[in-house]
Amino acid sequence: MPERSTSPSLSPRQLLIILAALAAVSITAFMVIGAKGSWGFVLPFRGTKVWGIAMVGGAIATATVLFQTITANRILTPAIMGYDALFRLVRTVQIFFLGGLSYATLNAQLQFAFETVLMVGLSTLLFRWLFNRAARDLYLLVLVGIVFGVLFRSLAGLMQRLINPNDYAVLQDVMFAGFNTIDKSLLMVSTLAILGSGVWVWRLLPALDVLNLGRDNAINLGVAYRSVVSQVLIIIAILVSVSTALVGPVTFFGLLVSNLAYMLIRSHKHALILPAAVLLAIIALIGGQVILERVFGFDSALAIIIEFVGGV
Repeated sequence: MPERSTSPSLSPRQLLIILAALAAVSITAFMVIGAKGSWGFVLPFRGTKVWGIAMVGGAIATATVLFQTITANRILTPAIMGYDALFRLVRTVQIFFLGGLSYATLNAQLQFAFETVLMVGLSTLLFRWLFNRAARDLYLLVLVGIVFGVLFRSLAGLMQRLINPNDYAVLQDVMFAGFNTIDKSLLMVSTLAILGSGVWVWRLLPALDVLNLGRDNAINLGVAYRSVVSQVLIIIAILVSVSTALVGPVTFFGLLVSNLAYMLIRSHKHALILPAAVLLAIIALIGGQVILERVFGFDSALAIIIEFVGGV
């Protein structure tokens, strides 16, 4: 019987090149399909959306991979720490006390800064309070994050039941992630925060690879475990807070792209996993936006599609 010929599998770097090409195709399709009118208007308008979507997708993907690394669990996301619940509570409190009309007139830059600083500040305080030298404190941190998430959701739910029906309609509109309403004035500061966090992550890459071996092995190999994990938690807080304040909460998206990256790359090296997750995020978000606009005609929200696919 003749032997079956088996084609060699692609290397991680070849897969990254393919993903980069698919990301470029998705971006090109988004920029040119259905374009009407002056290119001088269409390209800057759509380019701004691509810029924002790419930044948000990269931030969510990176934060999820980092969180799964330090928790040694690939079914967890930073959302378990209650970031999305805090975001919903902040928006609910604002509309509850200010009203929908006054909320709509708030300065976007000040609101973005307030929400970002609040989420990063509370996260940092929580990390410094709980994360000491005990080995179990990382798990205690996750548990406390879950409890706070339940508390924030309960408070937001209570206020939503008491809110004016007209204001509640405004609140519902701002609760879902909105990739079509990214404020251009917020993109530059968001990009600087995300890229700065990316440089910080790049400097931690060797230590992150060792963390995959577990806490005890990492310490034995010379990694300053407490310092590295504290830095990673702060980076996650910055990335999640900036992306959430920019577009809103997206729960399952990070889980989706991170696990696809693990399945495709099959490597423990973060220098390969992180770019793959970021490229998959760009492909999913921008490709999904093309489908949303051209197939569904804006009759749905991209976040709803992502939540459905990610949940499945």
